[in-house]
Amino acid sequence: MGMTSRSAAMGGGFSGDLDHGFAVFYNPAWASLLTQKQVGFSYSNMTLDRRLTATSFSTPLPPTAGIGLSWINSGVTNIQGRTSAGEKTSKMQTGENAFMITFSQRIFPWLSVGSTVKILRHDLPITESDQLVGKGIGFDIGLLIKTGQFNTLGIMIQDLSSNYQWNTGDVYAEGRTYKDVFPTIYRIGSRTEYKGLFIVGDLGMITDHNSFANLIPRLGVEYTILEQYKFRGGFGNSRFGFGFGYQYSLFDYLDSHLDYAFSMDWAAQTAHTISYAFNF
Repeated sequence: MGMTSRSAAMGGGFSGDLDHGFAVFYNPAWASLLTQKQVGFSYSNMTLDRRLTATSFSTPLPPTAGIGLSWINSGVTNIQGRTSAGEKTSKMQTGENAFMITFSQRIFPWLSVGSTVKILRHDLPITESDQLVGKGIGFDIGLLIKTGQFNTLGIMIQDLSSNYQWNTGDVYAEGRTYKDVFPTIYRIGSRTEYKGLFIVGDLGMITDHNSFANLIPRLGVEYTILEQYKFRGGFGNSRFGFGFGYQYSLFDYLDSHLDYAFSMDWAAQTAHTISYAFNF
């Protein structure tokens, strides 16, 4: 869906690009290529009372490594509970959380590898007092190859062995234990600059671990005016997006990023995303 305003506006094809404040989300190999610490915050307001928020911190570990910590939350609030007769009860909420721990190592000045461990949790209310909880662990593996000053090739394996494990025995008399397995996505992407336009894109292949399911092309552009003003547009994950950003000096030269994006598709309808990133 795009985690930040910049990625949502540019189609989310960031396998080979560094996103402001969220260096390790699209490719964990970026952590070892950082020269500064990064902090990022993002909030998406979507239709049907849905929300998507994220917080990220990443830092280099001299001389050749880097780490990152991220938390992603999504869900719906103010769900009106009702009895079987239709009478109103309390309001409930549902949410999904992913806690991500990243480590990256630079093998050569032009080659970096990284991996992310994701701790997953899904809270699903059934009634006011009964709630199902799905838990699981997943992995991402990333590779980055620097092919020029502005050109980078990124390769990703996303959601390797990611899953939710459920136990409905606490809610239903004939409950059981079962597992929801996430699709694995293989992505390859790059970034380049052409006539003042910064271009990013990637191609993702979705599999269900046994067979090919779908291809996801994603492409976005960014144009900068006076070093501080960014204008963006793109398409990815069946969504169109556009937005703008402002880079300014808070404590050091151009150390802060404030971004906005508007995106839309047929399924999720519209979303507004605001992000802030800070380098130090």
